[in-house]
This record gives sequence, structure tokens and C-alpha cells, in this order.
Amino acid sequence: MDSEQLLNLLDIKCSISTWDLSKENNIDHQKIIGVVNSILALGNIITADPVTSKYWELTDEGESILLNGSYEVNLFNAIPSDGIPQKELMSIPNAKIGFSQAMSKGWIVIDRAANKVMKKVDSVVDKVKKDLMELKASHDQISESDKLDYKKRKLIREVVIKSFTLGKGPEFTTSIVKLETELTTEMILSGSWKSTPFKPYNFEALGQPQSAGCLHPLLKVRSDFRQIFLEMGFTEMPTNNFVESSFWNFDALFQPQQHPARDSHDTFFLDNPQTSENFPQKYLNKVKTVHSKGGYGSQGYGYDWSLDEAKKNVLRTHTTAVSARMLFGLAKDFKPTKYFSIDRVFRNETLDATHLAEFQQVEGVIADYNLTLGDLIGVLHTFFERLGMTEIKFKPAYNPYTEPSMEIFCYHQGLKKWIEIGNSGMFRPEMLLPMGLPEKVNVIAWGLSLERPTMIKYGINNIRDLVGPRVNLQMVQDNPICRLEK
Repeated sequence: MDSEQLLNLLDIKCSISTWDLSKENNIDHQKIIGVVNSILALGNIITADPVTSKYWELTDEGESILLNGSYEVNLFNAIPSDGIPQKELMSIPNAKIGFSQAMSKGWIVIDRAANKVMKKVDSVVDKVKKDLMELKASHDQISESDKLDYKKRKLIREVVIKSFTLGKGPEFTTSIVKLETELTTEMILSGSWKSTPFKPYNFEALGQPQSAGCLHPLLKVRSDFRQIFLEMGFTEMPTNNFVESSFWNFDALFQPQQHPARDSHDTFFLDNPQTSENFPQKYLNKVKTVHSKGGYGSQGYGYDWSLDEAKKNVLRTHTTAVSARMLFGLAKDFKPTKYFSIDRVFRNETLDATHLAEFQQVEGVIADYNLTLGDLIGVLHTFFERLGMTEIKFKPAYNPYTEPSMEIFCYHQGLKKWIEIGNSGMFRPEMLLPMGLPEKVNVIAWGLSLERPTMIKYGINNIRDLVGPRVNLQMVQDNPICRLEK
């Protein structure tokens, strides 16, 4: 069907549905839409009002059931009156689905004594086949609950049809004159340009937008976090080693070797290379002693500390392992210092709306003489106020390497609840003094994920919409730079 045929038909009927037209003439609907678009491009010859309709159709599996019967009925019919061993019954096609459906409908029962599957009723009606037959004939004459059930079983699918209702426009005509788009030399020489209809130029049209790279929301927030740390006088720590030994990731932080965090359900252990060997020997001996026997006013944990356990390589569970390395180096020539880092860490987490197995950790560390818990609370209030997050509260917590410790919570307006965004505390003497830091030096620290504050600032309710295969790339491009109030 061409443009003139469509216009002549519209001249007779005054109103046409493109979907009905495709069915009546056995023409692909998209070809008719192409003809409509070509006419719309010529001006106000026709009107086209969009219409959306839906109907149900059978899948290939549904068509197979329509031909051969449902799996549950076929399985029921395959059971003789004296029963059949379950293993033998499961050899028929699609027996697993049919068995499950027949059991849920109460058609069959397992006789444990005879080790057989028996019929529980004398006969059954193939409702699935009957419903699919009615659906194919009328598209919509079965109950909604049955539709949802058959859709879940992938026997039917919902088809959405987007069509147009066509009408006559203010410039309607059945004869189309093609408008010229260019003034040629031949037109000027012959003078035909005087009587040639030209397509109007749209001088308001914008040029083709140039594609360009854009920062992900996480990188936008990371950039602002980093700037805040630098403005507060912090120095960035090198965090380019994703693999750490258990010694630096756990033992140096006074975390016992039997702690649940060292279980494979919480930590990713490496197979190759499986272990590390290069440790500062004097420091390692001090860590071993404070774990097993105590020291520096502590009784320790009282267990046999294992070097083999400390050698195990892991994907670092926190950037605090880097902080331990930096504090050990600082102890050789101590001076008050502020450190920060923002980088990836890995936890064997169960995925949900606020947890991933890999995330970015933001960490701040301050080492100075005579620091107190009041200093930590004050720094945290200042830090989060600069992030524009004023609805925060603290809750006492336990960490193996900090005492006292506090969890940090912020109110998420999208989720309408308080969510944990970080942890904080003062590093224990059992961690600091074996490094060689002066006795009056205290270290306050806090850590939070980069993802959760980003979710709060951008109103994202599910972390899988921020990171991973579900991310909408248009969202990445359209979201503005994150302006954190300072």
C-alpha cells in the first residue's frame, strides 16, 4: 500500500485504524506505519492519534500443549491403575513439570510403602488445554489468575500493539505533490523554481548534538568527597592493591583468627597466589604476642596464633588494611597526620537493595596526641555537614580493632528509613602500640561506602540501579553534577 492508496481510503472512510488496516489487507503493520510517517512529514495532510492495545497469545510451548495436552494430564494418563515407580514415571517428556502440577492439584500421591506413584482420583479434566483453546479463540476470555499462572509457566505472553487512528488533516488531499528540498542550478537556469513547491526550512532546528563522555554518579560523588577531604587537610593514601594478606587485613588490626569475618562466607580467599610471605619480622612477632598472650595492658585473646592463617591472601575486605600499613610506616618518624582513601573493597555479601559483593569504601584516619571520642564525633559532624547530610545519628557498636566504636546512620528519604552508611571508632592500643607509635598517640577513624551516600543524594532506592547490568546509561548521562552543600 502506497501513500495515495491510503489517502483515497481515508477520503472514503474519514477515519482508519492502522492495526485494522494491516489485518484486513494482510500487510505488515510496520509498513503501514512507514507510509503514515512519510505522509506526516509532508505537513498537516492527515492526523494520527496514537492508540495502545494489548492482547494475549500462546507461546510455542502453549501451542504444543494445545496440540498434545498439558504435562500434568499426560503424566496422570501414564500412571496405570496399580501405580508406577517414580523413577520410571519421570522418564516421560516434561515429567518434572507435570509431576509438580499433578501433585499440587491433588491428582496423584506417592505410596511410600510400595515405592510407587498412585492415582488419587479416577479421572481429570485438562483445564489448561481448554483455557488455552479459549484464549486463542477470543484472546481474553479466561480469569486473570489463570492468565498470570500460564504466563508464569511461559505458556502465554502479553502482546502490546501500538497503532494510530488516522483522520483528515486541515490540508487533506488525495494527490501528493513532492516538495523539493534543494534549489538546483537547473531550476535557476530554466526558471522552474518560480512554480516549484519547496519544503519550508526550519531555521529553529538545532544541530545534531555531539556525543561526549560523562561521569557516572559514583564518580561525581567521589570527586566531591575527595575535594572535601583535601580541603580538611587530609593526605590521600595509595590503595592500588586489591589483594591483601590476612596479616594486614585482619591480624595487624587485632582481629582474632577465629573471627567470623575470616570465614569464606564473608571473605573472598585467593587460590593463586594462595599465600604471602614478606612481613616485617619484629612487628609480626609483636602482633603474634599481643594476640596470643596480650600486652600493653591487654590480656589478648589467649589462643595459639597461626602464621599459616596470617599468610592467606584475600580480596581486601576494607581499606583499613592500607591504613594499618600507613600507620606502621608513620611510627618510624611520627608526626600528627590525616589520611583518607576512596577505593574498592570486596565482601561475600548476599545481594539486596543496599548490598553488593563489591563496593567503594571511603575512609578517614586522624593520628594525633590525646585524641578523644569527642574529637571523633566533632570531626564526623563537620564531615557529614559538608556532604549536606544533616540527619545523622550514632549507635554504639563493636569492632575488634576500635574501642569505643560507633555505627553511623543517615535517614534515606527515598526508602523512608534510617540506613547504616558507615562505621567509626578509636583504634585500640593492641593495634597501635605494637607498631611503635608513642603511647599518648590516639587514632580516630571512620569508613563508609560511596554507594549509599550516592543513593541518598540521587534518590536511588536500589543499589543495583546504580551499579551493575541494570544501570540505565541514559540516567548516567542525564544526572547533573552532585552539588554537596558545604
